[in-house]
Amino acid sequence: GAEEPGMEAEAQELPLGCGREGGSPTAGRSPEGEERRDPPQASVSNGGDAEGGKELVELKVIWNKNKYDVKFCLDSTGAELKQKIHLLTGLPPAMQKVMFKGLLPEDKTLREIKVTNGAKIMVVGSTINDVLAVNTPKEAAQQEVKAEENKKEPLCRQKQHRKVLDKGKPDDVMPSVKGVQERLPTVPLSGMYNKSGGKVRLTFKLEQDQLWIGTKERTEKLPMGSIKNVVSEPIEGHEDYHMMAFQLGPTEASYYWVYWVPTQYVDAIKDTVLGKWQYF
Repeated sequence: GAEEPGMEAEAQELPLGCGREGGSPTAGRSPEGEERRDPPQASVSNGGDAEGGKELVELKVIWNKNKYDVKFCLDSTGAELKQKIHLLTGLPPAMQKVMFKGLLPEDKTLREIKVTNGAKIMVVGSTINDVLAVNTPKEAAQQEVKAEENKKEPLCRQKQHRKVLDKGKPDDVMPSVKGVQERLPTVPLSGMYNKSGGKVRLTFKLEQDQLWIGTKERTEKLPMGSIKNVVSEPIEGHEDYHMMAFQLGPTEASYYWVYWVPTQYVDAIKDTVLGKWQYF
């Protein structure tokens, strides 16, 4: 009945998952309080140690170029092995991909999937700190891009537009009504400048689904469907007037700019040209 030498020291090395029966003070005793002794166990067939009736297996856990020598219980499940790996690596179980002849099932024991002594267990995954370290630069880059966009000069301050706006309002500019949205007038919108600083007028031929852009030299008749987009922005210091561009192609060179558009007609122009609804 004497304990074998070294038994107490070996018991302190019992890995996670091998003590699932609990450490209750009454464990190992019969109901009458007498100590119960289990029959001696046979030696482990796969070469592992036998300890407290539990069979251990030596594993080599490999993760992120690190190797860990682990003794683990053959009757423990894959989920319990993940907990052990968490203690070793700091890698949360939910972020682990454990491989042994394929993906390690969490609900089966190591014995059931035939893990043998010296088996290599491959672990793939990143710790929370690793994920944050990767994501933080991306977030910072996105914030920098957003900050750069916010720093962009208003259109009316850009050099190509200043040379027109610095001429001031045309003498025959149409009156503006700030804070009001009106339908398109039945007469052409006139008293505006184009990109070259020449006078321009806009005529909306709704029955023909066309926009006529007229200058002193000629009149261009554009089908509404050929206008891909309409861009507008209030003129700084004269917010009751807008500068506006009709996109006629894929590049900025295809934008036709018009300056000093009365603000009350801006929404009506956009909705009409882009076909959202028509103002008659």
